[in-house]
Amino acid sequence: MVHPLYTSFLAPLAGYALYRIVKGLYVEFTSPLRTLPGPPSAHWLYGNTRELVEDQFSGLLERWAEQYGPTIRIHEVLGTCRLVTTDLKAIHHILNNTHIYQKSTTTRETLSLIVGPGLLVVENEEHRRQRKIMNPAFGIPQIRALHDIFIQKSVELRDIWMKQATRHGDIVQVDALSWLSKASLDIIGLAGFNYDIHALEFDDNSNSDPLINAFNRLCSLQAGISVARFIRHQFPILRYLPTHNNRVAKAAQAQMMAVGREILVESKRAILEGTEYDSGRGRDLLSLLVRANTSKDIAITQQLSDEDTLAQVPTFLVAGHETTSTALTWALFALTQNVAVQTRLREELLAISTDQPSLDILDDLPYLDNVVRETLRLYAPVSDFNRIALQDDIIPLDTSFTDSKGVVRDSLMIQKGQLIFVPIISVNKNPKIWGANASEFRPERWEHNTDNNIPGIYSHLLTFIGGPRNCIGFRFAIAEIKAVLFVLIRAFEFQLAVSPDQVGQQDTGIVVRPLLRSSPEAGSQLPVLLKPVVGA
Repeated sequence: MVHPLYTSFLAPLAGYALYRIVKGLYVEFTSPLRTLPGPPSAHWLYGNTRELVEDQFSGLLERWAEQYGPTIRIHEVLGTCRLVTTDLKAIHHILNNTHIYQKSTTTRETLSLIVGPGLLVVENEEHRRQRKIMNPAFGIPQIRALHDIFIQKSVELRDIWMKQATRHGDIVQVDALSWLSKASLDIIGLAGFNYDIHALEFDDNSNSDPLINAFNRLCSLQAGISVARFIRHQFPILRYLPTHNNRVAKAAQAQMMAVGREILVESKRAILEGTEYDSGRGRDLLSLLVRANTSKDIAITQQLSDEDTLAQVPTFLVAGHETTSTALTWALFALTQNVAVQTRLREELLAISTDQPSLDILDDLPYLDNVVRETLRLYAPVSDFNRIALQDDIIPLDTSFTDSKGVVRDSLMIQKGQLIFVPIISVNKNPKIWGANASEFRPERWEHNTDNNIPGIYSHLLTFIGGPRNCIGFRFAIAEIKAVLFVLIRAFEFQLAVSPDQVGQQDTGIVVRPLLRSSPEAGSQLPVLLKPVVGA
């Protein structure tokens, strides 16, 4: 006999599930998307979500776009539909109408587990307020002032690898991802908060720094795309159930905020006493943010509270570390697969007479710039973004479609609540934009005119997206990537330590990292062989 307590719990749950199914079917049959072309549902319950989970990096979306067009609908859990588009006019409309299109609840919840209520998560007036105060900290003069930190930590990593190579007879295998992650953490620690994490001083994960421990625990929660996440989106009540991830996230965020509060207090004290420029303080992003927040140009009602300011600590760590270290790792992978490119880049870098180049010197190196652009085109660290429509709207299209009734349409009606998925990588690799060799790593393509209509903030790419919510730290990221590559490529020749077909991609929920298909249980990694450059 079923216990009455279970019955009282299961009956409402079953009723709610039935309601969601009926609602999903109703939305399916009344949605304007029902006439849009797209793949048939692969499963009565999961729709196409399992295909996306299992084949997200196999070119599935590109094949669908080739078959059905750049704007399609896919089926999700319980009969609901999601709009998927690589149409540039549609993407421009979505990115620039932030009052209509915002991050979905699922996306914001995923990000909130990692970064809390910082700039990456907030919307509307709160986002505009935080962005206005933070913008000055990410200007070119401020990045220039931080540049020596990028070089300093790159040299520290170079010297560690050089010692390892010497001990192993000049050729040594390292996990590029692990070491580049340590270097990026040290960089964002100093450049972000004038806080030295000392991640590079440890060969393993034995660093006991409380900030890095909290950060590592938060990053361990990144789950990537999953059917469970789709189900939680369809059943909002499930988001409130206590889970292991929620408990870990709360504890780690509390620890991170405790450290951040100490850093914030010290930053405020130094600024108040006029000693913020002692020992390098005053140029870090947090100090700049505190100073900007108290500027006479900012009304008291618009200033960030201490909690708002502290919320940027995990945001800086994730956005300033995860994306950059991942981009650098993919850059090394690409260079191991293109020896001629690696050689040409090294020749350009070795022609520079100083080991401590300025930001302006690096920005004047054309082939380094081409390599960075091509890496961020082909291996965008963030693979996609989601938006949800907050009201009914009409999206204009570059490429018209023929609906199921045979009518040609150059726009698409959108209902309030409609989910929209934009695959960044698919846009960055679209052969109709980049040519037949769009999937190849060819820095030389940037020697020619690459203007297009991609609505991105950087180099006509969608990598840092565009519109009012473009990546505020893109200049920081580009400067760091160039500095690290300058130091490492001058010092070492790089080879992949495994067969290229063993290198796969893993969506961590924040970025797309490399992993080995032969040992996915080992997590993200990129084993490379490095050999010191003779005479460097």
